[in-house]
Amino acid sequence: MSRIRLDAVLIQAVIAGALSFSHLHDLAEAAGQDGWKAWAYPISVDLLLVAAWRRMRTHADNRAAWYWFVIALAASLGANIATAGLLDLNDVPAWLRILVAGWPALAFLGGTLLAHTPTTPEPAPPEAAPLAAPEPEPVPNVTVERAPEPAPELPPAPAPAVAVPPALLDHARKIADTHRATTGDRIDSATLRARLGVPAPLADAINTQLA
Repeated sequence: MSRIRLDAVLIQAVIAGALSFSHLHDLAEAAGQDGWKAWAYPISVDLLLVAAWRRMRTHADNRAAWYWFVIALAASLGANIATAGLLDLNDVPAWLRILVAGWPALAFLGGTLLAHTPTTPEPAPPEAAPLAAPEPEPVPNVTVERAPEPAPELPPAPAPAVAVPPALLDHARKIADTHRATTGDRIDSATLRARLGVPAPLADAINTQLA
């Protein structure tokens, strides 16, 4: 069914174009444009119509295209009306001869403007946001066990060893390896304490296990 409708539209367009073409040719010939010149006038009008229509469909700012489309449509409709018996083609008025003779320059101007009018530039794409700086590696929570106070009647007992969480020990080992690769020396307890932010006993215990 769609093919039948499409064919019908095309047939109607061909018939309308042929009739308009013939009217423009007859009017140009009556206005003194004989021979091949009379046949060139309808081609010029139809080409300007097509150029204006295509620009209206492909450009956002189509005010100029509408202007030239109306001019070409007025020339086509005017020829159709003039050849309908309202005008004596054997005695064409001078003003109509002037319009027909000046049409080539007007059509050339319209076609040139439609072909070479600059289009509105597309907006530039937004700039990419800068990459965020990497966040520092968080230090794992450390629980420090206090040594119990010795009983007053007994001699003071030695302080028990400080327990080092495995996660903190792994983190300290990475720091120690980086320090050795940078300075060539083994990291000491004071530097390790400052880097980890832990108490001195815990820093000593970690340094002992790193030896």
